[in-house]
Amino acid sequence: MREGQVIVTGGSRGIGAAIAADLARRGFAVVSLSRAGTSAAGRGLACDVTDEASVAAAIRTVADKGPIVGLVNNAGAHVGKPSAELSAAEFEETLRLNATAVLVGAREAYPHLRAAGGGLIVNIGSFFDKLGVPGSLAYCASKAAVGAITRCLAAEWARDGIRVIDVAPGYIETDLNRDFLTGDKIRAWLDKRVPVGRAGAAEEVARLVGALFAEDIGYLTGETIYLDGGQGMNH
Repeated sequence: MREGQVIVTGGSRGIGAAIAADLARRGFAVVSLSRAGTSAAGRGLACDVTDEASVAAAIRTVADKGPIVGLVNNAGAHVGKPSAELSAAEFEETLRLNATAVLVGAREAYPHLRAAGGGLIVNIGSFFDKLGVPGSLAYCASKAAVGAITRCLAAEWARDGIRVIDVAPGYIETDLNRDFLTGDKIRAWLDKRVPVGRAGAAEEVARLVGALFAEDIGYLTGETIYLDGGQGMNH
């Protein structure tokens, strides 16, 4: 078992569950934060990442069990809606979950990472952060904010030995969207639009995140790493 704990938000299902499982396989002590309080691997803890007090309490509970050396801000959601019908409240709700929660999680983990002598924060963004996607204004804006948060925290906390990286996946198949992504029409579209000809797997995102923790590349920080099969740069 490696020294210290790694927190994964949204670790009860989808990409978060795959990340928790991969980190546990590599010997990390994993704690998954989710509303359900369940975990695919390691220990589960109930937490609402949109509630600052809930996040602070959960991270304190984790810290009571030992040092915290990492955080994966994975929790998030996509809700599509025409921009002309998007209310300010809906826009702000998306940002609160996808972006503000990233700041809050990182902020609350910061003193514990610093006390442990440094650590790694991985934020799960999206390749939508650089695209113009009809009906996805709030989601695109929130994921662009994740990239900006990552860069600012990386620059500010480097002297504390804390690195911050944004992993930005493309279309990733999980148990939540498998029926949609495996339909004949969507599969044909992905084959044409994505250079590698398919959607990604949650385990591929998990292996990248796990490798970032396991390899501990001290000079790598502040970057957005796209994992989209080449779709975002394909013309």
